[in-house]
Amino acid sequence: MILRILSLIAIFIATSIAWLILGSTINSRTNSSADRLGTRIQSVWGTPQVQVAPSCLRETTEDVTEEIQEKGATRKVTKKVTVQTPVPAAQSRVDVALNLEHRQKGLLWYSTYTVAFQGDYSYRNPDDAPRTFLLHVPLPAEQAIYDGLAVTLNGQPQPLNMNGNNIVLTAHANPAELLKLNVRYKSQGLESWRYSFGDKVKEVRDFAMKMSTNFHDIDFPDNTLAPGAKRETPAGWELTWTYQSLLSGYQIAMSMPQKLQPGPLAAEISYFAPVSLFFFFFFIFLITTLRNIDMHPMNYFFLAAAFFAFHLLNAYLVDHININAAFLVSSAVSIALVTTYLRLVTGSRFAFREAALGQFVYLVLFSYAFFFRGFTGLAITVGAIATLFIAMQATGRIRWSERFTKETVARPAL
Repeated sequence: MILRILSLIAIFIATSIAWLILGSTINSRTNSSADRLGTRIQSVWGTPQVQVAPSCLRETTEDVTEEIQEKGATRKVTKKVTVQTPVPAAQSRVDVALNLEHRQKGLLWYSTYTVAFQGDYSYRNPDDAPRTFLLHVPLPAEQAIYDGLAVTLNGQPQPLNMNGNNIVLTAHANPAELLKLNVRYKSQGLESWRYSFGDKVKEVRDFAMKMSTNFHDIDFPDNTLAPGAKRETPAGWELTWTYQSLLSGYQIAMSMPQKLQPGPLAAEISYFAPVSLFFFFFFIFLITTLRNIDMHPMNYFFLAAAFFAFHLLNAYLVDHININAAFLVSSAVSIALVTTYLRLVTGSRFAFREAALGQFVYLVLFSYAFFFRGFTGLAITVGAIATLFIAMQATGRIRWSERFTKETVARPAL
């Protein structure tokens, strides 16, 4: 009996090493895929977008006196210098529509989206004289496609004069006159969308943003402004940010929902596989000992190989078919291997009842718990405690010292 237990331990350790290698291989494939395909995704769908609010500079002329040294004498010279002073927006109205479109490449899902942006901004000339204003309209990303990009000023279409990633406009305004700027476009990005008031802490007046989504699983990153109001719609959410007077360095942001990643999920299940096998071996060893069913270490070796077949098949199916379908196919193949094999070893009754049930619980259900983020540990803990309870109740009256001294007798095949 001791020799048999040592053989089982050796089989368990060898299989665990194989799972460790498989998990590392999956991670390596995933990282390689991310490095290779991530650039391709960005070249097609762009990068995470950050839309910075337009800036307005008021140009004034001031006299500046300088001292100049000439032939040992100092004389003062007065020059006229153009000074640019920031002018905060008197009013901002922003409308954003985010439409999520997940795309799978290799072992990873990417959260790609399309965005329809429209911003209306008003700037008032605070002086009692006509002034020239310089407006900068930043675009959210350099690696992006802009469809229907249009800029109007006081209702008049403006040429798209680019300076780097900014559209630059020049306008003139009389005293107390409003400059009304409108920006609109459609674009696409990846993973997140942000709206920034500027690089540093900014004063924001009479600001309102409405954001609509076609997804329900909304997530606001850390250190960002939460919406003041939200309303669920059949397609997703309608979110509103409203500020009369705000002084903040935070941004408004939305992180796109992430799908279960086939590669990392398959790796996690593989790393956890020794725990599933341990419980299954414990279950089979307990039942066969109680019923005097002869199980040789080689039988356990083939059971471990059937368990490993589940993870191996799942690892190479997930990048070709849906992850749920891959899991279902792999589970069916592994259970078929175990039950058809044990039917020859112990008979149909044990193979299709106890063994199939044990594999379904400890392989299929334990592995499927990884599909539910945040509940994996709890689900496995409940299963482990339930197994312990059943084992303790079933073996409480057994005298193990006597049981281990007896030779087990093979049960005839049914």
